[in-house]
Amino acid sequence: MHSSPGNGQTQSRPSDCQTETFGNIAYDQFPQAISNVCPTVLFVLFCFPWSAFFSHILHLVFQVVSFAPFTLFPTPVPKAVFSQALAVQTHYNTLVDKISQDADFLQEALASTIAVDDFTARLFKIHQQILKEGRSQSIVLGLNRSDYMLDQRENDTPSLKQIEINTIAASFGGLSSRTPDVHRHILKMAGKLEESERILDNNPAAGLARAIAKAWELYGSEKAVVAFFVEDVQRNIFDQRFVEYELWKRNIHVIRLRFEDVFKAGSLDQDKRLFVDGKEVAVVYFRNGYMPDNYTSEQSWDARLLMERSRAVKCPDISTHLAGTKKVQQVLARPGVLERFFPDQPQAVQQIRATFAGLYTLDMGPEGDKTVSMALAAPERFVLKPQREGGGNNIYGSEICQVLEEVKESTERTAYILMDKIHPTPVRNYLMRQGSPLKISNCLSELGVFGAYVRQGKDMVTNECVGHLLRTKSSEHSDGGVAAGVAVLDNPLLF
Repeated sequence: MHSSPGNGQTQSRPSDCQTETFGNIAYDQFPQAISNVCPTVLFVLFCFPWSAFFSHILHLVFQVVSFAPFTLFPTPVPKAVFSQALAVQTHYNTLVDKISQDADFLQEALASTIAVDDFTARLFKIHQQILKEGRSQSIVLGLNRSDYMLDQRENDTPSLKQIEINTIAASFGGLSSRTPDVHRHILKMAGKLEESERILDNNPAAGLARAIAKAWELYGSEKAVVAFFVEDVQRNIFDQRFVEYELWKRNIHVIRLRFEDVFKAGSLDQDKRLFVDGKEVAVVYFRNGYMPDNYTSEQSWDARLLMERSRAVKCPDISTHLAGTKKVQQVLARPGVLERFFPDQPQAVQQIRATFAGLYTLDMGPEGDKTVSMALAAPERFVLKPQREGGGNNIYGSEICQVLEEVKESTERTAYILMDKIHPTPVRNYLMRQGSPLKISNCLSELGVFGAYVRQGKDMVTNECVGHLLRTKSSEHSDGGVAAGVAVLDNPLLF
């Protein structure tokens, strides 16, 4: 899924905090070098193996291809908070997995939401049907991404605050595997050799593929395929291809499926093995299905149900999908809830809770009423978040008042949660985007950390942090991701 830097959480600090230079080089000295940098950068970013090139030459002939947008220079990130984000990721993996197994918790957490939000209700209906029938597969594959920003008030030390955790279609693990070479090359051209050597190696694509391969191996059929479940129009196809090529290196056959393909050519045999066009599917890797617009007809919902009922390993399965909802995020921040999942691990609870921003319920009752009053009194302090993924959905400022005034006496308000706005410090950088004028911008960044785990029955087979992602946008934008043309790819430069 695509989510934005800040995802609606951001508020710039005053201009006197802005960084005007990179190292000891003033930014106004850089534009003349950019024309020399770009051609080589594009080669580094999108230099595919020859086999990959030939396999897609016909595809590219008939489509318009543009480079992924990126920052001209990496963004400084404190080493301490970066290390904190990586260290807590395996705990988040475990948390998501435990939530997905706790049917009572999901029922309690989502009860008010499914009463008013049709999309979440449809997902939950599938979840209930699977519970009633019994799960067909004991192998669970989770590929998620936890997104953060650095909250810095006045002269305080920056603190890591989670925006959300993406449990379905967590994107840019592929492209972020190539961006380190981009910035290393740029820094060398700018005469910053020492800084170029501080750009971290990063290969989420390999880590994500490693977990998919393990799930495929545990499924136990060498003839079975891995299916990337994708949209009809795939704007982010190259990001997916990097993960796909890692699987081909392991001699794992990969196919690409859409809702229509599964509905028309999908079936289950007596053992609930999933076949599509005669191919047995061992793993379904969802890169689609996270937004209401993805489900264009009842046939789409039927196809999702068919896959969930099958023996194929789903990434994610329906319960893990629900574990990543905004409402679950809000409920987890309540006192004592994390302890439910980590009863004998106070350190894990402490590490996770330290990343929480303020999260508030809008359920009917005194607590929800207090949240409404708080938001109406100071809307600039908060972000109003609906139960949606993909970026560009959040509500800010005076619009919060407009929405809450309309729904404050209605159960419709329970379709939202309220979250504290995060206050990052802006830096100055160039955002390199095709067709956009070259100019220096005040920028805000969001750090994502990729996690991968595989469980078989009660045994956690693998649980890893497999890489990171940095996305940066102009501070003039409140929301919107890379795919929306707002954010760009970046790299952390630790200090």
